[in-house]
Amino acid sequence: MKKPVVVTLPHQHTRGEAVRRIREGLDKAKPQLAAYTSTLEDQWVGDDLHFRMVMMKQEVSGRIHVEDQQVRVEVDLPWILATIAEKVRGQIEKRGSQILLPKK
Repeated sequence: MKKPVVVTLPHQHTRGEAVRRIREGLDKAKPQLAAYTSTLEDQWVGDDLHFRMVMMKQEVSGRIHVEDQQVRVEVDLPWILATIAEKVRGQIEKRGSQILLPKK
């Protein structure tokens, strides 16, 4: 049984700009994640990103849905990783907020 972690991040950008920032942020994070994952796959379909990674021999999958004023991140953790759900939530909130900071 998977444990979903859901985080909603507000943003003040156009939907296109939010997507661009997320793509750029994920491109920067991929080399860091590669050290911990044996598989890392992602696919954009419109404003939705579907991803899957295998870490510690456990599959983690999820979705990022970009809306006009918020981004909804859903990560499905296998039961064995459910104990770190709050850490995952905190990292998504921290990194997501950095990526979606308002324009200056």
